[in-house]
Amino acid sequence: MKAVVIHAAKDLRIEEREPETPGPEQVEVAIEAGGICGSDLHYYNHGGFGTVRVREPMILGHEVAGTVRSLGEGVSGLAIGDRVAVSPSRPCQHCEYCLKGQQNQCLNMRFYGSAMPMPHIQGAFRQSLVAEQWQCHKVAEDVSINEAAFAEPLAVTLHAVNRAGSLLGKRVLVTGCGPIGALAIIAARAHGAREIVATDVMDAVLEKARAVGADRTINVASEPEALSPFATNKGTFDVQFEASGNGSAVRSGLEVLKPRSVLVQLGLGGDVSIPQNLVVAKEIEMKGTFRFHEEFALAVDLINARRVDLKPLMSGTYPITDAVAAFEAAGDRSRSMKIHLSFT
Repeated sequence: MKAVVIHAAKDLRIEEREPETPGPEQVEVAIEAGGICGSDLHYYNHGGFGTVRVREPMILGHEVAGTVRSLGEGVSGLAIGDRVAVSPSRPCQHCEYCLKGQQNQCLNMRFYGSAMPMPHIQGAFRQSLVAEQWQCHKVAEDVSINEAAFAEPLAVTLHAVNRAGSLLGKRVLVTGCGPIGALAIIAARAHGAREIVATDVMDAVLEKARAVGADRTINVASEPEALSPFATNKGTFDVQFEASGNGSAVRSGLEVLKPRSVLVQLGLGGDVSIPQNLVVAKEIEMKGTFRFHEEFALAVDLINARRVDLKPLMSGTYPITDAVAAFEAAGDRSRSMKIHLSFT
């Protein structure tokens, strides 16, 4: 089978690997669609992120969907030919965090395409993938395989909503409108947000933000003062989903958040300074959000039920043989929101 393997920054190769055979309660999935994520781009462009670095060849990818090709002994609820979205999250279910229901914080997590441990956890950008049956969630007949591959990033934003608490009737600010920011808009709308304002520094992505449900968009590069009116009377927004990883977005958000509001940090960035006086005086809760667990099943349910429309976020599909071109396109925010690889 062919697989997309990263060796070092800008050293991405299509290599032949031996397919695996499913064991008990495992299934073999013929991968058909895979979305290129921000972490994949970090490995491609920089060889890693933060202190995490690629130290051995690693198959990339974790946003995937495909068709069940074969079944291991004891598999139930799945049949050959079923189309499935595959959760890349494989917690151990035995450590202290798993036993507390915090599987996303698992001490022995095996998350596809991660260079955090050594040896690395090989990813899912391959033509054949053996997965546990519980990782595989059936996709409705009228849902495209590309839509199904959105389940993982949608689950990330559903977990962020879970961290924020009820959004029913709330006014929401989303800062940073890349794929995760755009999906945060979709997730917030699905959970009853009354008004959603989105900010970014590029008109092209703000156009996508409007297409998926933002009531208003602001280009904070060309309109740096446009958020200021929202600071009136100590603030306007009940919740901020910060998806840019930019310190200025955090600071501007604190200015326009209401007292006792919530800031949920989705975007990854470096160390930032914050105006602590605002956090204290307005009693703002700042929360991190990391990956997901049970939200993956919810993401698939929402996609299957057509409760969310993800099609506006699709920017293009490339064959696996053109993976380098696909990664280059995915890294160009001016023309791409979400790029998929095709493995068929």
